[in-house]
Amino acid sequence: MALDTMFVDHIRVLAKGGDGGNGIVSFRREKFVPRGGPDGGDGGDGGTVILQVDPHTDNLRSFAYNPKMLAQDGAHGQSYKRHGKKGKNFVGKVPPGTVVYQSNATDMKEAAELERSEDGIVLEPIIDLTENGQEFIVCHPGKGGKGNFHFRSSTNQAPEELTLGTEGEQGVYYLELRRIADAGFVGFPNAGKSTLMGALSANKPKIGSYPFTTLKPNVGVVDFPGYQRCTIADIPGLIEGASNNKGLGHEFLRHITRCHLLLFVIDMAGTDGREPIEDLQILRKEIKDYDEDLAKFPWMIIANKMDVEGSQEQLEMFKTRFPKVDIVPISAQEGDGLDDLRQILMDKVGKRRDA
Repeated sequence: MALDTMFVDHIRVLAKGGDGGNGIVSFRREKFVPRGGPDGGDGGDGGTVILQVDPHTDNLRSFAYNPKMLAQDGAHGQSYKRHGKKGKNFVGKVPPGTVVYQSNATDMKEAAELERSEDGIVLEPIIDLTENGQEFIVCHPGKGGKGNFHFRSSTNQAPEELTLGTEGEQGVYYLELRRIADAGFVGFPNAGKSTLMGALSANKPKIGSYPFTTLKPNVGVVDFPGYQRCTIADIPGLIEGASNNKGLGHEFLRHITRCHLLLFVIDMAGTDGREPIEDLQILRKEIKDYDEDLAKFPWMIIANKMDVEGSQEQLEMFKTRFPKVDIVPISAQEGDGLDDLRQILMDKVGKRRDA
């Protein structure tokens, strides 16, 4: 897959703050000042490595081109007491919902070796970047060294001392994107999640009559009357065994761990030869196996494809089996029942647009 079309939601990167420049030894030497005093300048500080949340960035693809965040070194000091130039900062743009982990490895080679070893690589979460414009310093810079001008004294008028710049911080970090949405679609491939997303929101995902149309998580915005709205995440369809990394869904389950409401989209007509109730049971089990806390989130059932023969009988079975669960019958293809679904979403997760 070409990098310009690839969706990247987790990646390992090397970060290093810029080294400080060295101070220098220099003495003022001019035509009429043959024996001037010390004028060695200080080295400049290195640059800082910063992650910045950018609302216009939707994944971590830019780091796949170059998984190194390297700030510029500070310049060395100069004569005439001139300071070296400060190194440029490295600012990496990340989408809202990026979790930053620090590895116990110090470089990429060591990280690769640890991942292959029995000990394994240890990752510690250090920050969750969720707010637009939020910044986090990943690696601090090295400090510039002192030139010999700083070491002059009444007893040492020609000092040759200097200090070297210090090294910037360095480490291996793991960036993981978790989509921020109020609600999340969960369902088997071909359950109609993408069609429903397109019908409810301005997001128009690719839709086809074959499984795995959705190959990356999408987030759509649903607007309600009274200046309210909610956001919905649509992840690729799950299959049985997804919690054990089978199929595509496991790779993206992290994107619904922030949702306040899980929306189980069920093909109520069983058009692919599956049993709708069994589908729901499998989906609930996969969610629990992936994250027990996620399984405790509020949830409801969206009974899709009610325009297909046999769906009404299945709906009645669902109502009997799950009497305390909200079940909304719809046809995403025909647009039936969408107003009722919007009303329930507004009541459960709607919020002010300017909030």
